[in-house]
Amino acid sequence: MKLKLSEMASIAEIFGAIAVIISLIYVGMQVNDSARAVRSASVNDANIAVQSWYQEVGSDQQTSEIFYRALTSKEALSDAEEFQFMMMFHGVFLSFQNSYLLAKEGTIDVELREALTQAILGVKDTPGMRRYWRQRKSFLHAAFADYVDQLLTQESNPSMEIYRPGGADTERD
Repeated sequence: MKLKLSEMASIAEIFGAIAVIISLIYVGMQVNDSARAVRSASVNDANIAVQSWYQEVGSDQQTSEIFYRALTSKEALSDAEEFQFMMMFHGVFLSFQNSYLLAKEGTIDVELREALTQAILGVKDTPGMRRYWRQRKSFLHAAFADYVDQLLTQESNPSMEIYRPGGADTERD
């Protein structure tokens, strides 16, 4: 049986349509894999940013002491120490802001953002936090600043007593 040219063209169109469908399915799978990889990298980056900040502040005694004194002191420290405190605190707040914005766009899970920003509940009532927020709030994304304002109205996290003067000693008693 000989096929006419028009019949062969119709068969070729069917095969072409099937090939396009298979290609679209493959591209869809690749896009999903790529999106999953981007989300995974974003989660990792968010965790590493906060982890690095804690490591840097916690591993240097002088930095830790300045940060703790500035956080718990009702009065600002020397200009140099207060500047160092503001820069350290702003660094971690930029990481928190990044997590907030990534969660808002759906790149990272909201639960991760909330876990990372729980630290804010631990320090929200400290004098240093109040000084920082008064001075640096306007340097942050407005939606993130509103989110933090909402956190500041919540109950403190009782597991964060270490940030309160005498809190670490109280834990050991």
